[in-house]
Amino acid sequence: MKTVFLHGLGQTASDWNETIRLAHCPEADCPELFLFAENDMTYTQILKGFEKRYARETEPFRICGLSLGAILALDYAIRHRDKVSSLILIGVQYKVPSLLIDFQNVLFRFMPNKAFESMGLSKRDVIKLTHSMRSLDFSEKLDEIECPVLIVCGEKDTANLKAAHGMKAALPQAELHIIPGVGHEVNRCAPEAIAVILNRQLIQV
Repeated sequence: MKTVFLHGLGQTASDWNETIRLAHCPEADCPELFLFAENDMTYTQILKGFEKRYARETEPFRICGLSLGAILALDYAIRHRDKVSSLILIGVQYKVPSLLIDFQNVLFRFMPNKAFESMGLSKRDVIKLTHSMRSLDFSEKLDEIECPVLIVCGEKDTANLKAAHGMKAALPQAELHIIPGVGHEVNRCAPEAIAVILNRQLIQV
């Protein structure tokens, strides 16, 4: 079974390397999400690029995403239920907090351009992308997700813990895993914990 790994906003595909190495994922695919945007760095454009990449998949695949990647995975599963076998959502928001996005963008404007170089984006692109996500709200569509869902959140990821518990309450088939002593970027800080969860899910299937 193919597993697609989707990175977060301040990350690249390489941030999944250790998780993939530790997990038994012979068919791992880890795209660079920002390449999907081409010349229009918006969430809608990234989603379109993602849909195009997997349009020819004939077998359902598993998606493991963090933050931006988890939102994308959630959205895709709602739109293409027949293509997703299961979801692992890490540090996810099913209703993007617009006020937090606006505050974050104010902070971004005062940061130097070089602070964004590691993700291969300009400051302008990051601000445009996050602004394009401020109205995303899947709270009324969660019941359309029928596949197994694993919700993962770092114990210290206070910005997303409430959403993790809220999604668990909304999805009867979901399991919630809180990773002790870890913040938002679980794939960087505790790849072994994600690998254990991924391997356990394969055994259960």
